[in-house]
Amino acid sequence: MKQFSTIGIFSKEEDQRLEETLKTLYAFLKAENFTVVAEANAARFLGVPAMETDKFCECIDLAMVVGGDGTLLKAGRLLSDKNIPVIGINLGRLGFLVDISPDEIAEQFTHMLNGEYTIEERALLHAEAFRDGQSLGEGVALNDVVLHVRNDIRMIEFTTHIDEHFVNTQRADGIVIATPTGSTAYSLSGGGPILHPALNAVVLVPICPHTLSNRPLVVGDQSRIQISLCESRNVNARVSFDGQANIELQAGDHIVIRNKAHKLQLMHPKDYDYYHILRNKLGWSVSP
Repeated sequence: MKQFSTIGIFSKEEDQRLEETLKTLYAFLKAENFTVVAEANAARFLGVPAMETDKFCECIDLAMVVGGDGTLLKAGRLLSDKNIPVIGINLGRLGFLVDISPDEIAEQFTHMLNGEYTIEERALLHAEAFRDGQSLGEGVALNDVVLHVRNDIRMIEFTTHIDEHFVNTQRADGIVIATPTGSTAYSLSGGGPILHPALNAVVLVPICPHTLSNRPLVVGDQSRIQISLCESRNVNARVSFDGQANIELQAGDHIVIRNKAHKLQLMHPKDYDYYHILRNKLGWSVSP
């Protein structure tokens, strides 16, 4: 008995490499007698009717994302509340999140769609920005919430509180608040540690801090993190969610970051190995 009935295909925008992979995937799924629906970007390449995003998320019980890690970040934010498993198919280089190659579609999915898979839960962050007690907006991030200068090459000054406790006030180009998934993204390039996806933790990494004593800080994922822009330094700033959505900020504003209740259900082949991904992406020595 099949564990899934309706499969949704989600893809990145306007990349001609998509067409062959999408058509191969679509043909395989139809031959296996699955009901297949396509989100707008994938539908254009497949020549099938597009389904509105809300309806797409409501009617599927498995999502297949064709593209790179950025495409999966977008899909993951949409689908995490639905508890819908997500599979990533990469276009080219191996991704941290999209781990199935196009030439493995038939082999891998024959096994996975018959129950030979693992599910890995990935945490997300929810952040809301405030000005004078009023909400400016909110967003969700699978990788990271980033506070940074908006336009100029200038430092901002901000104060960090965790669970209502004062941590520090610092000057820097900004700060990255990352999940374990995001610990291998912007956080890593800023000198942050790699957190295994199974950890219930969040890492705070200052961006080019104006002090040699500042270091990344890892806290529990149930922490309430508040970052407040100091009024004494009037520099326009921005908070970004996975680098794909922004809220504009000014001196005196603050953001509150918490762990999101729902987690992304990331689906992998049975033989998935996180350390294999790290070795390949980061150029570590090969295993003996």
